[in-house]
Amino acid sequence: MENIENSNEEIHFDNRLDLSDLKKAVESIKAELGKVIIGQHEFVELLLVNLLSNGHVLIEGVPGIAKTITAKLFAKSIQTGFSRIQFTPDLMPSDVLGTSIFNMKTSNFEFKKGPIFSNVVLIDEINRAPAKTQSALFEVMEERQITMDGNKYTMDDPFMVIATQNPLEQEGTYALPEAQLDRFLFKINVGYPSTTEEVLILKSHHDRKMNLPLDQINPVLTVESLRKFKAQVQEIRIEDKLFDYIAQLVEKTRNHPHLYLGASPRASIAIMNAAKAFAALAGRDFIIPDDIKKTLIPVLGHRVILSPEREMEGMKPETVIDMIVKSVEVPR
Repeated sequence: MENIENSNEEIHFDNRLDLSDLKKAVESIKAELGKVIIGQHEFVELLLVNLLSNGHVLIEGVPGIAKTITAKLFAKSIQTGFSRIQFTPDLMPSDVLGTSIFNMKTSNFEFKKGPIFSNVVLIDEINRAPAKTQSALFEVMEERQITMDGNKYTMDDPFMVIATQNPLEQEGTYALPEAQLDRFLFKINVGYPSTTEEVLILKSHHDRKMNLPLDQINPVLTVESLRKFKAQVQEIRIEDKLFDYIAQLVEKTRNHPHLYLGASPRASIAIMNAAKAFAALAGRDFIIPDDIKKTLIPVLGHRVILSPEREMEGMKPETVIDMIVKSVEVPR
């Protein structure tokens, strides 16, 4: 009996997290978005995981598949600030970050904050702006601060960048460098709806008449609750063998014959944090291998680069990631 008691003490059953409020909040957000958004369940779930993981997300897809409207509706479901920046070829860093303006009354320069100073920031067509403007996001995305004229300005919590890009129209665009892509926790590829979903989309637009989609969404998550949930996610438990599993998966990307560039330790951390959020959404306070597997394509897909030979053959990074998953033994 003594051994059993010691075993139970080590597992700490009494200290399990109460994730009921988090699950209710997630279901409420999904219900609100479901009033307007048809399908896209995986898209919405990845946005929620990204939010709970304190990350940023890059959304890629052809025009007209509700990338922007989903991001805007998602932001409205949270009681936080929201701003939208349309990236264009003539956009300057000061148009995003802000600029110092001379105040005639005080005879001093005052910093006027740009639209990046919000809680949820939607950047539309991020690859339309030149490299100088794109690079202005490096510090703010990674460190949640900007440095201007020797002064540091910190972002309010929460802070989440949702960026979109169109994979088809590449004329007049500037591809994001690997260093910036690495700042995004997820890259989400959004595809066309099924025929059944498209019929429901048509009916939804018909029933809505002239009402705007944003008018249908009510805020359901407060900043205080979000901070509590993010803290709970960080307390999700992960066993040592799962640390090894993540490390092996990422290490395989660095010496795979089909890959020119593998993933960095930042990718390993992203997988772990996202897996914690997936576990929390499932109502568990511990990670299982399936949580890790769910993160791999959205986390690694934009971080690895195919070898020139495989790229010419039309191979996709997702194919290589799937090969790597099958080559690594799943912990028991």
